[in-house]
Amino acid sequence: MKKILITGGCGFIGSHLTEMLCEKGYKISVLDRYNINNDYGWLNNSKYRKDINFFLGDIRDYDSVNNSVKEVDTVIHLAALIGIPYSYISPLAYIKTNIEGTYNVLEAAKNFNIEQTIITSTSETYGSAQYTPMDEKHPLVGQSPYSASKIAADQLAFSYHASFDMPLKIIRPFNTYGPRQSERAIISSIINQCLNDNKFIKVGNILPSRDFTYVSDTCDAFLEVSKKEDFNGKAINVGNNTEISINDLLKKIMELTNVDKEIQIENLRERPLKSEVDRLICDNKNILNNSNWKPKFTLEEGLLSTIKWLKNINDFSKSNLYNI
Repeated sequence: MKKILITGGCGFIGSHLTEMLCEKGYKISVLDRYNINNDYGWLNNSKYRKDINFFLGDIRDYDSVNNSVKEVDTVIHLAALIGIPYSYISPLAYIKTNIEGTYNVLEAAKNFNIEQTIITSTSETYGSAQYTPMDEKHPLVGQSPYSASKIAADQLAFSYHASFDMPLKIIRPFNTYGPRQSERAIISSIINQCLNDNKFIKVGNILPSRDFTYVSDTCDAFLEVSKKEDFNGKAINVGNNTEISINDLLKKIMELTNVDKEIQIENLRERPLKSEVDRLICDNKNILNNSNWKPKFTLEEGLLSTIKWLKNINDFSKSNLYNI
């Protein structure tokens, strides 16, 4: 594995993974969404920007994908629509992006005999835990149009492995968080509300629990999984085998930011009852026992890093505002 294409490489996980692999000496290409400003997202100001071969196109367009795949030996597919709330509004957008986009990647990788393709899944494909911790044999349950689209994409990928003997792996991360994540994500949202001047923190359902993984640990998992042929044709969980409720997460972040605010529950932020995933906790024995991957960040360490980053971003934004 020397030349790697990362789809969605300008985004949250993708930009961290791109920079990590550049630092390790890999030749990286990035396919991300076309825009008239030639904007490379989180890689705009990266020190590796000049070393990266950028393709701006559309994961839903086979020609864009085909053009970006032809000169690499590994594809890491991260591009996707990930917001669960919007999947209730436009399920078709998720079908076109997450399923058809994955088809385009698989078909191009097959046609160019790519050495290996790594598809990014999600713990949401499992639905609410039927047993814990949740291993790779846990049933797949589409409790939202988003999770259903990712299940379909995973199954399509497995079919390419079975039908065409295609070298392929699926990574299934459990709730990655950290710097650069969308402000709509639960951890970023809570931290920002702790740091602002409002008296309240607005959240949805605080009862569900999640298994959070710091972004650099998730990126390390991609690299370690890519090195292991034994993972070929398999899905691999990536998580910490720990869980925390959203309520306890709130308390933890308020403690770390040294604030005490009233919590307001907003119904608009809650999922439909049957669509709510109540509990996710990762059984990570597979990756721990069969690779060199181990998580390096505790939840507190990852939260402190994310708080520091968001505080710096907010301070910078305020400084620029005052200087206008």
